[in-house]
Amino acid sequence: MLLPGLSNAYPNGIGGQQVNAGETINDVAKEGCLCHAVEPDNSVMVILVGVPFAWDETGEYPMRLEIVGGPDTNMGGFSARVSAGELSGDGEAWEGDTSTLTHLNSNSRIFNIVWKPPASGVGHVDFWISANAVNGAEGPAGDYWNQLFFNIGESEVPDERGTKTLIAGSGTPEAPESKAGEIDISTLGAGFRAHILGLLGFGAVIAVVVFCGLLLRYGFSTSYKGRSNLLRLRYKINRRGDQ
Repeated sequence: MLLPGLSNAYPNGIGGQQVNAGETINDVAKEGCLCHAVEPDNSVMVILVGVPFAWDETGEYPMRLEIVGGPDTNMGGFSARVSAGELSGDGEAWEGDTSTLTHLNSNSRIFNIVWKPPASGVGHVDFWISANAVNGAEGPAGDYWNQLFFNIGESEVPDERGTKTLIAGSGTPEAPESKAGEIDISTLGAGFRAHILGLLGFGAVIAVVVFCGLLLRYGFSTSYKGRSNLLRLRYKINRRGDQ
């Protein structure tokens, strides 16, 4: 399979047929966010909450799309398509096609989607969702995406089983790039402020111990010559007893 090369990202949404680096793909939702990376990555989890077990024509089905993983930002996007019915919610239809939905801006990784099913008699309906997690930098480097494909069967009567959650991706993050000679103090188990407060507390204890030691050692003698008067007296008494 020939995959298009990398091109520019689309922070205001994308969908439908696209030309990417001289190659044409039929639909972004089906073939992926190729402007961010050539292949999907399982470190990005595409989670869809509120998916019905079956559908009927009597109502609408709200769902929540969540994108987890990827770069340490809150930026992402998606392109969705259904084989029947209409999509609405956080975003807009691509070029007026109500069977599609894409993000309007890339400043979130949580999107609400509403699916209005078609008239009865269609049978199962297919869903295609491609979602990405991006770092906001110029170019596709450091961006990741993944896909979720599924279908929902038709029911002649309203289904009583409720909803389910579908997940694509393992969520296993990749190791960050190492920075030689640099250590993030937050990785040591506490924040920078906690470390500073701990050091101040430890220093205060040491200062109190030293002060008390000096006070006990020298504070009760007015003519110290190497020993306190009491110690000198005891020393003399012990020597006389030995003699």
